[in-house]
Amino acid sequence: MREVCIIGAGLTRFKEHWSSSLRDLFVEAALKAIDDAKVSEIASMYVGSMSSGLFVEQEHIGPMLVEYLGVKNVPAVRVESACASGSLAFRMGFIEVASGLSDIVLVSGVEKMTDCEDVTSALAAAADVENEVFFGATFPALYALIARAHMDSYGTTREQLAAVSVKNHKNGAKNPDAQFQREVSLDAVLNSVMIADPLTILQCSPISDGAAVMILAPLDMAKKMTDKVVKITGSGAATDTIALHSRKEIASLDAVRLSAERAYNMARKKPEDIDVCEVHDCFSIAELVAIEELGFVKKGKSGKFVEEGNTEIGGKIPINTSGGLKAKGHPVGATGIAQIIEIYKQLTGNAGERQVKDAKIGMTQNMGGTGASSVVHIMEVV
Repeated sequence: MREVCIIGAGLTRFKEHWSSSLRDLFVEAALKAIDDAKVSEIASMYVGSMSSGLFVEQEHIGPMLVEYLGVKNVPAVRVESACASGSLAFRMGFIEVASGLSDIVLVSGVEKMTDCEDVTSALAAAADVENEVFFGATFPALYALIARAHMDSYGTTREQLAAVSVKNHKNGAKNPDAQFQREVSLDAVLNSVMIADPLTILQCSPISDGAAVMILAPLDMAKKMTDKVVKITGSGAATDTIALHSRKEIASLDAVRLSAERAYNMARKKPEDIDVCEVHDCFSIAELVAIEELGFVKKGKSGKFVEEGNTEIGGKIPINTSGGLKAKGHPVGATGIAQIIEIYKQLTGNAGERQVKDAKIGMTQNMGGTGASSVVHIMEVV
């Protein structure tokens, strides 16, 4: 298997793009990535998109985006794994380059959510429609159940949940590509509109539009094309039951743990080796459970860990330096690629005010549904 590197990245700002279509957003990000990588041709393309059919009534987006990007006859595949679609597209491109089938592969994620009249129903399609959604349980309610279970089992407090949002908004305020570039106080989070107890609106990721694109190449080519080489050393994926009620323990995310174990084993790394990490904080509780499953903190201890500042920039393990899904935004299909772009920036020293000192090894964790699918990647500077 060949070693695979990132040679270019492009990103739109995540926000409500009322004057741009799905294809506009993709092309904007793709041209930035191609220019950054300084490549004239690509051999293959993967597009992560959760639900273009429901959001913009457009399926078969692979060929459409090839056409509008102007790269004729390139094989293009849409990849879907709910909110983990972007990371899975990245994994597919990684596998293609690693196998030797192609040299230059474009991996991407895109979603246009604000044109949809009923975003809640579209997103709920990633849950168990027959056994959860039919009875009124959409994702805020399902993650609220996870939060309640975590609070009951481990004594996690509302203040600790809110601290996740405070920290991520603090980071997002320093990110020019973030949807929300402002800090929020603990009191503001706790006293904002209740969505599903104990989760307030400032603990829920927003509806967003955006696209993110990266270019992959084998190590030998990457060394000739860029002086800042970032190699993908670990890639792990796993699934769990789609319905929350089918799991042994509601306050755990087994797919996250398994995908992390597989990535750690492939990269020959341990949690203590990671310098910076982006995790899937679609709701504040998701970040707390994820950092436990990734091995950064013992089970049930994540609330206090975050409250003490260990996950801030300059802390023991900086988490979501981009602002996370909460502040950066969450155009679902694009999120996984955007997470990897943030780590790429950190490892190449291009994260600006968000830069983690001496970051050499980074990780991303991206999941679909209530953790029914999870993808983890580990990258390091060569």
